Amino acid sequence: MNMSTATLVTFAVYLVGMLIIGFAAYRLTDNLSDYVLGGRRLGPGVAALSAGASDMSGWLLLGLPGAFYLSGMNQAWIAVGLTIGAYLNWQFVARRLRVYTEVARDSITVSDYLENRFHDSSKVLRLMSALVILVFFTFYTSSGMVAGATLFEKSFGMEYSVALWVGAIVIISYTFLGGFLAVCWTDFVQGILMLLALLMVPIAVVSADGGWGNTVAKVAAIDPSRLDMFHDMTLFGIVSLMAWGLGYFGQPHIAVRFMGLRSSKDMPMAKLIGMTWMVLAIYGAMFTGFAGIAYFADQPLANPETVFITLSQLLFNPWVAGVLLAAILSAIMSTIDSQLLVSSSALTEDFYKALIRPNASQSELVWIGRGTVILIALLAVFMARDPNSTVLGLVSYAWGGFGASFGPVIILSLFWKRMTRNGALAGMIVGAVTVIVWKQIEGGMFDMYEILPGFIFCTLAVVGVSLLSEPPDVVQDEFDSFEKTLHD
Repeated sequence: MNMSTATLVTFAVYLVGMLIIGFAAYRLTDNLSDYVLGGRRLGPGVAALSAGASDMSGWLLLGLPGAFYLSGMNQAWIAVGLTIGAYLNWQFVARRLRVYTEVARDSITVSDYLENRFHDSSKVLRLMSALVILVFFTFYTSSGMVAGATLFEKSFGMEYSVALWVGAIVIISYTFLGGFLAVCWTDFVQGILMLLALLMVPIAVVSADGGWGNTVAKVAAIDPSRLDMFHDMTLFGIVSLMAWGLGYFGQPHIAVRFMGLRSSKDMPMAKLIGMTWMVLAIYGAMFTGFAGIAYFADQPLANPETVFITLSQLLFNPWVAGVLLAAILSAIMSTIDSQLLVSSSALTEDFYKALIRPNASQSELVWIGRGTVILIALLAVFMARDPNSTVLGLVSYAWGGFGASFGPVIILSLFWKRMTRNGALAGMIVGAVTVIVWKQIEGGMFDMYEILPGFIFCTLAVVGVSLLSEPPDVVQDEFDSFEKTLHD
């Protein structure tokens, strides 16, 4: 059986399995809370792997190995920053957010939480947060569509446009059916598959190169600067790469995993599982790209972001290669489905229910949610139609947008009793605008990753505006209730 046929069969089996999970979740989805938050019944393993898998996306198996293959070890600062950011998010934000969202009238989305946290009856906070989610998630979802199209194009020789639609249809199907539970259960399976792939491929590449010593020697012979973490790096450059870690605090699709955990008491186990998975996976991706420099010394790849795909096809028999390529699809699907679901909940809960049909039935809201999944996916496919789009470029923009818009707002809302509604609103607007404007300016200090200035300016806006007015007594009383619940 040839490579393409074996891979196709493996893909088919994998996709059928994902659809079965989606159908099973469909039977357990009765209301909007089930559809967008799974009724808060995730166990620590599912929550942790779902958070990790939805976080990393195709970027982990395409973008990050591609960056290391292209530039070498100076890209390690991204991994360092992400690891620190993820740990701090689990350590300081996760449990507090899980508790506070329940105290704040059982909030089921980030927009819901912010409105309830500040008792904002004007709906302006909800609408602004929903708008930020829709804008940046459209770019984020597009990155996944590009990654999926690249995978199908490279594996089966499809035209880019055909490959784009194949990937989109599969992902839409099970997200449409099962909502949050389908997304988290499939993420759990996908997270395990991704980890196995990211451990197997670098080991196989290094072995094929004759061992780690030979791999390093070959890379040094090609370009010794690729062994140096500080090569061609300025202080701005290092800080900019490490600033990726700030993005964790503001990602709505990660935050809802914390919110969906069945109990805050499960958080330590979830943190242990999540961080172990992340460290192994992210460093597996790094060494895949690095070892690829040596392996492809004689015939460099035209597209660096295909290094993982190409190594899987060359080093493993067709059946194993099919499983490894399915792992890439897992990474892509696990993030897009989360993004579609969060965007769908923003449109359903924050626009349709809040502004159009306040008395809509739960069944109606679930079906509106399913309809908006299709709508947002189609918009993302439209944006991803350019075959020259890069996964890393699209991800970095969306990641920075969320980190700068929501990160300081969420952190301060969980720790600072004095924070006000207007402070949260100002912070979101300033953070989002800073990212959008900074991205358009090039040269000098403006080459810094836009998340860092956005995060700083957002924080200053929240603090400055909050100090200009007192929060209502009911908000401060609820914060005291939250602190009491947290320590019970």
